[in-house]
Amino acid sequence: MDATDTTTEPMRVDFSHGGIVRLLAGFVGVAMVLYHMWAIAAGAPEAIIFRGTHLLFALVLTFLLFRRTAAKAGEPPSLLDYGLLAFSAAPILYLFVNYDYVVNRIYYIDDLTPADMALATLLVVIIMEATRRLIGWALPLTAIVFLAYGLLVARVEPMRLLDQLFMTTEGIFGIPLGVSAAYVMIFVLFGSFMERTGTGQLFMDFAMSLTGHTAGGPGKVSVVSSSLFGTISGSAVANVMVDGPISIPLMKRSGFKPHFAAGVEAVASTGGQIMPPIMGAAAFVMAEFMQVSYGQVILWALIPAILYYLACFGAVHFEAKRLGLAGVPRSELPRLGAVLRERGHLFLPVMAILFVLYSGYSAPMAALVGTILCFPVAALRGSTRVNVTLRNVLEAMVDGSRNALSVALACACAGIIIGVVSLTGAGIVFTQVVVGLAQSTLLLALILTMIAGIVLGMGMPTTPAYIIMTALLVPALIKLGVVAPAAHMFAFYFAILSAITPPVALATFAAAGLAKADLWKSGLASVKIGAAGFIVPFMFVYEPALLMEGPWTVIIPATMTATAGALLLAAGLHGYLLTAAAIWERILLVAAAFCLIKLGLLTDLAGAILAGIVIAGQFARNRRSAPSVIVRGPAGS
Repeated sequence: MDATDTTTEPMRVDFSHGGIVRLLAGFVGVAMVLYHMWAIAAGAPEAIIFRGTHLLFALVLTFLLFRRTAAKAGEPPSLLDYGLLAFSAAPILYLFVNYDYVVNRIYYIDDLTPADMALATLLVVIIMEATRRLIGWALPLTAIVFLAYGLLVARVEPMRLLDQLFMTTEGIFGIPLGVSAAYVMIFVLFGSFMERTGTGQLFMDFAMSLTGHTAGGPGKVSVVSSSLFGTISGSAVANVMVDGPISIPLMKRSGFKPHFAAGVEAVASTGGQIMPPIMGAAAFVMAEFMQVSYGQVILWALIPAILYYLACFGAVHFEAKRLGLAGVPRSELPRLGAVLRERGHLFLPVMAILFVLYSGYSAPMAALVGTILCFPVAALRGSTRVNVTLRNVLEAMVDGSRNALSVALACACAGIIIGVVSLTGAGIVFTQVVVGLAQSTLLLALILTMIAGIVLGMGMPTTPAYIIMTALLVPALIKLGVVAPAAHMFAFYFAILSAITPPVALATFAAAGLAKADLWKSGLASVKIGAAGFIVPFMFVYEPALLMEGPWTVIIPATMTATAGALLLAAGLHGYLLTAAAIWERILLVAAAFCLIKLGLLTDLAGAILAGIVIAGQFARNRRSAPSVIVRGPAGS
């Protein structure tokens, strides 16, 4: 059902096999949501109990809802699926029943019983199969490679490895799964509640009223609305599929080519994961790994996110001006005042999250408050009150539980990798390899990390890609002198940017499908539009002031020059600044952008001179090409 669906048709129960399974999955999904809301309000249980319950819910829903292959999607579960469901519950229930034994034994010293080892092995296999069903082979295969490394290369005893993975909070039940249980679940639920109350329409109308009338207005609408929606969805592909069906046809009608429209939507949607105040799931993992508040991560992300979206906005503007595209007539656009009067109250839950967060409460508590407020706030106005029904609330809960599954299983599978890395010391070995390859050259280490992030992100979601980079690559960057926030943000960015990087660019593929555009052309357009996004991480590594680290006297000038550099890069790549740019002007603009992006007095001065040459030349050319105006005096003079 759409977020603004006004149907009052009563719910009918389907008593077929598939209908009963869907009903059961709905009950399990609602129970999962209520359990997590209770845990936040009353205080979460001990780590293994809380994380184990979260994983149990996720596994049960996965085997109820997802089949072995895509070809069988929509079919009811088979006997194999029911068997896997039972097998997935057994190891976790075993830990719960024997909880005193689990917490009182001495890890790595006391031997595991045969039952411990059998159930540990079973859980590892079950998690990899569930992860494969949700997100494909890439992450399970990576986990298998690390398990093989631990057993065959590092020569770890199988018993010790299973102990690490199953009986401690250093493996499957480690920090990644803890973040999924404590943070991701409630923020994903908040996003589902926001969608069901009509907030997506608010974001679209708000963006249309602000930018729809300007040059290339529909493209700018996509940038603004996707940044707003992406910050609550946390998924680039989900953002494309919600925003794209509206924004992409608008862009095509206004004159943008299909592949460019797909690129704009993909880049704008991908940036939602780095856009405060909510960002993507990996941001919560970062806060947990670095032992800082989530508010601190928001501060680090703010300037880079603004630079990313300014460059994307500039790319749309310059391309529209080069093609001579106008905006949508104001008469066809919603008025800002009317939008805010009718739906502006839907911003209140987001504002409530920020207020609670900066009042000193935890991020999960802030998200819980925002989630609880969604439907009461929607009831304040007649334009959104129609969405306030028990059916819509229940379906929002079911959506939230389903949307959390891929992150939960990815975090559990990533926990297998982290467990092997920490037990074998593979992280130290990898750090030494990277430092050795880079020969103490930071730039080379950064490029290696960038490539690794993009490759990892091609086959798995942002969160596990970031987790693996944190274990293997971030320590090498820190050893080469990068400050910890910049090293983690660098890995975070490139795990995200894989969504728009060919050959496997999931957000771009989704947008290209909606635009009916060529995949490779759309991928190249995405890279071109999001070019500044690939450079921003290098900027804050070399100048941490862009992460708001340091005095304001450094932060403000650094931000200004970086902003100018990002916009000049967009202008150079798209061939327009004040007017259409010649080849030599485009080269100078790109050179100026790189000079301004590399912070420093000499480079800033060089960038300003190069940009000044182009601006002066284009200004003079505009004056020469302007039509002459003859002023005549009075008749007879």
